[in-house]
Amino acid sequence: MVARTGRCAIFLLILTLLVGAGPTSLQPIPSTLAGPTASAGFTPAPHVGSAFRNLDPEYHRAPMWLRARAFIVGATWLASEHRVAPLVPAAPHPQALRDNSSRATVTWIGHSTVLVQLDGVNFLTDPTWADRTGPFSGLVGVRRYTPPGVRFEDLPPIDFVLVSHDHYDHLDEETVRRLASTFNPRFIVPLGLKAWLADRGITNAVELNWGEAVAIGGLKIVCTPAQHGSGRTLVDQGRRLWASWAVLGSQRFYFAGDTGYYSHFREIGDALGPFDLAALPIGSYTPRAIAKPVHISPEEALQASLDLRAARMLGIHWGTFALAREPYDEPPTRLAAEAARRSIDPHDVWVLKPGETRDW
Repeated sequence: MVARTGRCAIFLLILTLLVGAGPTSLQPIPSTLAGPTASAGFTPAPHVGSAFRNLDPEYHRAPMWLRARAFIVGATWLASEHRVAPLVPAAPHPQALRDNSSRATVTWIGHSTVLVQLDGVNFLTDPTWADRTGPFSGLVGVRRYTPPGVRFEDLPPIDFVLVSHDHYDHLDEETVRRLASTFNPRFIVPLGLKAWLADRGITNAVELNWGEAVAIGGLKIVCTPAQHGSGRTLVDQGRRLWASWAVLGSQRFYFAGDTGYYSHFREIGDALGPFDLAALPIGSYTPRAIAKPVHISPEEALQASLDLRAARMLGIHWGTFALAREPYDEPPTRLAAEAARRSIDPHDVWVLKPGETRDW
């Protein structure tokens, strides 16, 4: 147990350094290639030198020593007290997904991975089928305790993939390689990630700044702000942009990626809403003093859905990887309690089983 705890503490400390270190003095990020168009209502992401910045001028992370201490202490707690159990999956219906050519549906795969079908187009968000999330192709990292709700082999043809940022639990290298070789989808990514994909032989990609848009299959995809960060090593912190995404067709879908709470939700709702469905993270919000700038709580997720003027919200980013200190099954309970407190119809606040598909 001591050795296991020590390994966990060292790894979590490394992750703290990877995702929380300050920006480094790298070369400025090159501009995007021709192709994307401007979408009214947003300004490009601010950056200083080589690092992008969040919109909130008061944004700041807790000091690194505090984050390191919290994760080291948390490692002991995770090893001795943390209990997780696989979520109960929905009965699979892969043929229904393959046959669907017109209905607007959403299927929660797990964590931040959702399969969206809209106007005959199939797309994924932040796809990961990994058993473990972390560096070195998942050889070390945080284990997955709930399997993907849909087997990779059962996916319908994927037309495009949205990636919100480059953290390991949102951008899994093995998964995107497999998607590229199986479906050759268009990868739609924030600034800086096109080169990362190209280094891995994935060239069917377009990168966007906040406020830029592309059209695929009759859908308009708009890159919108988020409050978070990026980085997969000690030397690339802030180098690649982070984003949320709006997908506009006969209905309107919003994907938040990872984010703290800020006025960008209201600005997105004013510019592109109202939305028919918003997928918002509800987990990994503890310890709160450290997570708050970059991860919304279930209560903040519900407020964000109101800011977005979303008819329905889907809770994601929970119940999959043992990433935080809150009990693994707490996020849906807190979300439901907040909806009841605000007298919001529970039928408009969705928490799906892994693999569950719902029309929207």
